[in-house]
Amino acid sequence: MKSGCPEVRATARITRMETYLETERLVLRRFTTGDVELLVELDSDLEVMRFLSGQVTARDEIENKVLPGMLDVYARHPGLGTFAAHEKATGEFVGWFGLQPTGTAGVLDVGYRLRRQTWGRGYATEGTRALIAKAFTELGAERVVADTMAVNTRSRRVMVKSGLRFVRVFHVAFEDPLPGTEHGEVEYALDRETWLAGTRA
Repeated sequence: MKSGCPEVRATARITRMETYLETERLVLRRFTTGDVELLVELDSDLEVMRFLSGQVTARDEIENKVLPGMLDVYARHPGLGTFAAHEKATGEFVGWFGLQPTGTAGVLDVGYRLRRQTWGRGYATEGTRALIAKAFTELGAERVVADTMAVNTRSRRVMVKSGLRFVRVFHVAFEDPLPGTEHGEVEYALDRETWLAGTRA
């Protein structure tokens, strides 16, 4: 689908009731059942999906699995989930940011997926920093973690700029591995005390 289509230009007015988080330039909100087109367009860019699945996400998977899964996290884990990000100035859909439960008490996973047209504007770092701050100040997290493929240097730079620190390289067995999988996955993390020390400094 072409990015010029009205459905995916996604300018929107977001009310305070819908807002999850605001940064200097972004507004994050909960996804709704009406956001299928936004996710289809985002996941149809092979460059966006390069280090994720390596292929576009089918519409029926977004409609029947991806989006319902997002809405389910809102219900089961208040304050957490995947949130649509829009430019404050234009309302343009930028992509999404997420804070997810990990199964370990006090540990949250941070991530993002942004439209290629918005890369290079500093949004990934801006949104990630804001979510880390929210995790430690409002959500009671003790540790925030993130991971990506070792060869994904762009995302690794964002992690570092956001304050996360390299922890380890690890390997996962995949049935259909992506190019670069042989170099492993990397984990970055930040604990509350380190974050607080940085804010005081």
